[in-house]
Amino acid sequence: MHALRTPRSSPARWALGVLAMLAAGAASAEVQGVSPTEVTFGMSAAFSGTAKELGRQTRLGFEVAFAGANDAGGIAGRKLHLVALDDNNEPKRAVAVVRELVEAKRVFALVGTVGSAAIQAYLPYLQEKGILMFGSLSGADFLRNDPPDRWVFNFRASYAEETEALVRYLVKVRRFQPAQIAFFEQQDSYGAAGWRGFARQLRRFDADPDHVLRVGYQRNTVDVEAAAKKIRANPHLKAVVMVATHHPAAKLIERLKGMNLVFTNVSAVVGRELGDELARLGPKFAEGVVVTQVVPPPTSRSTAVLKYQEALKKYAPNERPDFLSLEGYLAGQVLLEGLRRAGEKLTTDSLVEALEGIKNLELGIGVPISFGPSEHQGSHKVWGTVLDQAGNFRPLDLE
Repeated sequence: MHALRTPRSSPARWALGVLAMLAAGAASAEVQGVSPTEVTFGMSAAFSGTAKELGRQTRLGFEVAFAGANDAGGIAGRKLHLVALDDNNEPKRAVAVVRELVEAKRVFALVGTVGSAAIQAYLPYLQEKGILMFGSLSGADFLRNDPPDRWVFNFRASYAEETEALVRYLVKVRRFQPAQIAFFEQQDSYGAAGWRGFARQLRRFDADPDHVLRVGYQRNTVDVEAAAKKIRANPHLKAVVMVATHHPAAKLIERLKGMNLVFTNVSAVVGRELGDELARLGPKFAEGVVVTQVVPPPTSRSTAVLKYQEALKKYAPNERPDFLSLEGYLAGQVLLEGLRRAGEKLTTDSLVEALEGIKNLELGIGVPISFGPSEHQGSHKVWGTVLDQAGNFRPLDLE
């Protein structure tokens, strides 16, 4: 008997095999969060609790930037979608939120993330997964390593750069002695980042940071009584550099206003909310409070700010211009430029390379934006502002 012969595959079976191989190849080439028609981004931030305006305003800025791009047809034919989840500015919750964004929502990258302590908690996970994080509302040093982390890009100046500018202003312009300046912080990585810039600038003035009063409060509280008591016990003080959110900052100013101190804060305070809260307390509470900013005033008339104002009227007509939503909008514009340069074949690597290729990008804010393989912070500019009696901001020359 002849041995049985295995029949050759039929043409139909051969075709099915080819299709299966092609499908497998397409699946392996698939980029998470990217389809032919859409790119999905994620955002973890506080949308509840004392820091909720930080998240809401930052999200608003990115959403307005994305809406304008989507109305123009998207980028490379893809519409941009943002999934934003509430982490309440708590690190443990933020880790769970980011895992959900990456593993369940399948986002391509994270944008506009808020809260230094929260970001520090989940950053190792993002690094392990190779997920890009762009334009965080954080000036923390761990996001600005030297050399920079491949998947971390910052739009804004650091908290250290902001507190350095404040110390220079108080010493060189207001003529205070370093020992007359106290430091008030949120006691986590947000406050610690500001302290590093504060201390570094003090040393440049031959002052010892260890001899300066350093006080603070716990994150997500307004318990400033212990800090206020220590400051009141030092009547020689002339100024307080704060690295705080607006509720505890306003509470401290209310408790200490009788001391005739100059109060300052960094940009993440949510300046508009601080101004409104102080104005409700009375005209003497708001007037003279100095806040550094990482974008120009949102009511100014520069090219980029005018475009922001028009976009806000179109896509969020009930919202007032705000420093934080402007920051989100401008960071969004830089991201859009990176996406355009990455083109149709969008991957994390192609976006990283596209962003690193941005040199002297003119948004219309007075300073160009640049990145590179050794520079993942687009802007180092710090603007000065000061509150009037009604809680409105005026430009302030810090030099």
